[in-house]
Amino acid sequence: MGMMQAERKGEAAATPSLYASHVKVQPRAVSGPVRRAKWTVLFLLLGLYYAVPWLRWNRGPGVPDQAVLADMAHARLFLGPIEIWPQEVYYLVGLLILAAIGLFAATSLFGRVWCGFACPQTVWTDLFMWVERKVEGDRNARIKLDAGPRDAAWWRKKAAKHAAWLTIAMATGGAWIMYFNDAPTVTREMLTGEASLTVYGFFALFTGTTWLLAGGAREQVCTYMCPWPRIQGAMLDENSLVVSYREWRGERRGKPSDATAGDCVDCKACVHVCPTGIDIRDGQQLECIGCGLCIDACDDVMGRLGREKGLIAFETLSNLAASAAATKGMEPGPARRAAGMAARTAPRFLRVRTLIYAGALGAVAAVMLGAWVMRETLTISVLPDRAPLFVRLSDGGIRNAYTLKLANKLREGGTLTLEIRGPADLSLMVPEAPHDPQGRPLLHARPDAIASYRAFVSAPPTLHLPERVEVTFRLLDAEGRVQASATSAFLGPRP
Repeated sequence: MGMMQAERKGEAAATPSLYASHVKVQPRAVSGPVRRAKWTVLFLLLGLYYAVPWLRWNRGPGVPDQAVLADMAHARLFLGPIEIWPQEVYYLVGLLILAAIGLFAATSLFGRVWCGFACPQTVWTDLFMWVERKVEGDRNARIKLDAGPRDAAWWRKKAAKHAAWLTIAMATGGAWIMYFNDAPTVTREMLTGEASLTVYGFFALFTGTTWLLAGGAREQVCTYMCPWPRIQGAMLDENSLVVSYREWRGERRGKPSDATAGDCVDCKACVHVCPTGIDIRDGQQLECIGCGLCIDACDDVMGRLGREKGLIAFETLSNLAASAAATKGMEPGPARRAAGMAARTAPRFLRVRTLIYAGALGAVAAVMLGAWVMRETLTISVLPDRAPLFVRLSDGGIRNAYTLKLANKLREGGTLTLEIRGPADLSLMVPEAPHDPQGRPLLHARPDAIASYRAFVSAPPTLHLPERVEVTFRLLDAEGRVQASATSAFLGPRP
């Protein structure tokens, strides 16, 4: 029995676990052209995010003057001079389609440039790691701090770091709330305790998620939570520019003094600066976000060793294959580097895949522009009653009831004449509306609002109609021009 238990324990120990323990990634600070580009993008995107809710746009009296506002109370989306109503949600769908195709095109051209430079997770994580380095020190200092005792210095630094993180997270959550409420007003209400529980609830939600994802989860979001790493492989081809290690030049790895070794000295600088903790020398990996910080780290080492930079670079897979083929069997040295670089060709940005993306972007943009140019500022919708479908009147006639909704997207109101087009002898009545001399209802289109009316259409008993007939409701201006129309059905009993 004891031997059997020992065997089972041995088998259990030999069975690999399906779950790997989390290893904390402690990236080192790095400087260089790529890092400067990332800082530029970070400051630009964060500046826009925090500043846009405070920009004003004069739309006239009685209308919010915030340039970008999702006005949930009045069901409007304001984007500068553009005002989108709930019925026009297809514009938002078009914007999302444009963004998706643009992301596909950017990935096809430059790999995971979105993930490495512009993704909110990357941007806020970069900011949080900068704060962490300022408080706790660079990589080695942080590793030493985490491995050391939990003394007063440890608690002081951790408290200062999390306080700074929480401040940034609160600013982030507060700014998000401002996109749905007037920024000055909601800021004052939140500071004085006058805001609603909904506002405080969403503020706490976005504050907490920012602190958790950017401060705690970090690379775990990119590796396990985000679906894009598993999708972007289908967007790439052999001509996409991606962060790559030029193995044909770097191998065999050796010490700087070894003249028979390649350019890679196995210093692991590329690993130490990687925000996801991978080794780019292992090739294309799901965890790589394409940030390019390993390029700056490697170039710094090559520069200090007096060697040509570019051992890690933005490169195409086709060029990597061509360089490897051209240098096969060559000894490390200047001749091999020259042969490998000479085998490269300029990246081809115009190719079938990218042209398809460009065409799709142009087509969607043209459709959206055309839809906006032909956008109706006054619409009428007709909703027939369903219970009952029709009513038999005392004189034997048939009556249908409808709800009319007039959506006026202009700031000016007006009075319009309602008429019905269909079989002769149909009569139209709107009880709450006045009538013109011809007996037609006069409806008021409220400025920048939806007006609702009840309408009744009746057929006399002498009019014999099929079970269903189309009728058209038309709104006419003072000159008799049709401003809006909608078609519905007039229902009756089966003949």
